[in-house]
Amino acid sequence: MAPHYRQRRAVRSRLLFHLDVEWLLLAVRLLVLAGAALAVLATVGSAIQTVILPRAVPSRLTRWVFQFMRRVYNLRIGRGATYERRDRIMASYGPVSLLALLLTWILIVMGAFQAIYWALGHEGLRAFQLSGSAVVTLGFAAPDDVPTTIAVISEAVIGLVLLALLISYLPTLYGAFQRRENLVTKLEIRAGSPPSGIEMLERLHRLSGLQILSEEIWRQWEDWFVDISESHTSLPALNFFRSPEPQRSWVTAAGAVLDGASLYISTLEIEGGHDRHADLCIRAGYLALRQVCAFFRLAYATNPQRDDPISIAYEEYLAAYDRMRDAGLPVKADRDQAWRDFAGWRVNYDDPLLALAQLVSAPYAPWSSDRGALRRPSLLRGLLAR
Repeated sequence: MAPHYRQRRAVRSRLLFHLDVEWLLLAVRLLVLAGAALAVLATVGSAIQTVILPRAVPSRLTRWVFQFMRRVYNLRIGRGATYERRDRIMASYGPVSLLALLLTWILIVMGAFQAIYWALGHEGLRAFQLSGSAVVTLGFAAPDDVPTTIAVISEAVIGLVLLALLISYLPTLYGAFQRRENLVTKLEIRAGSPPSGIEMLERLHRLSGLQILSEEIWRQWEDWFVDISESHTSLPALNFFRSPEPQRSWVTAAGAVLDGASLYISTLEIEGGHDRHADLCIRAGYLALRQVCAFFRLAYATNPQRDDPISIAYEEYLAAYDRMRDAGLPVKADRDQAWRDFAGWRVNYDDPLLALAQLVSAPYAPWSSDRGALRRPSLLRGLLAR
């Protein structure tokens, strides 16, 4: 009896062992299935946040892809590169990063469904064939059971949707790009290249008088800033689409207009008193720049005070004051008060302007991209956190 008992006991132990292995394998397959499903949902969620959602909700996956591509481009540019080389290389950064984002979406979906097919019992090369066939909708690997068929159809639909989303995203992106560049190009006529707020005031005073500022310029740029605050946060890739001409940039254009409005209010004697349209233009401008900075997690003073330091030196302002006076503009008599008023306006957009100029590698322009943002500790923290 003892040998038979030991034999039955050994058989029972083997059966229990096999059952434990099967249960363990089933648990692993279920965990892989759940993890893969979460990866697919996260990818679809990233696509929705990036392309569909009309709100400034950053996607971690999109941010990681753009950060990775920025590091690749920085390695290609190298240290100490001239602006011409940087601009030439960075011109493709935005479009290429978008394509890299689409490829990342597809690869994650493909890898996740390959894990799903493995969880459904398809091993190795067969799982890869099923996933590759479905995601590119070629159909060269046919499923052989109902669960696999459902998974293949789901993967094919998701792949098509991701591709269609990006294709539909491009007309919206380029429409916003065209709206942005129209005024940037027009500013070169009025403010020179690189654009300068001082030169804008001088040219308009010489050609048509300053009345056009209140009647047309400030209102146009207020609308432009409102559009920037919406388009450059809901379409974040748009920030890195560079202007057709190397010496133009939406950031330096914004800085020139804001400086022009600040000088206009603080330094010039305005006919009829204070110009509320210039006030509104400046407010729309610094709110827009702050919103873009907040989206990219760039550091800036959220509640600046009038006497906070700015990147413009007192001597630089005095040189601008003398230049406008010599050009015949109606400057105010009290230069010190005019300086305090100018600094009180400039402090609202000083940090965001310099941070964004660094973010997009803006071309040289006075009082914006020439300020050396990386020498300022508050901006350094934000730029390194990208």
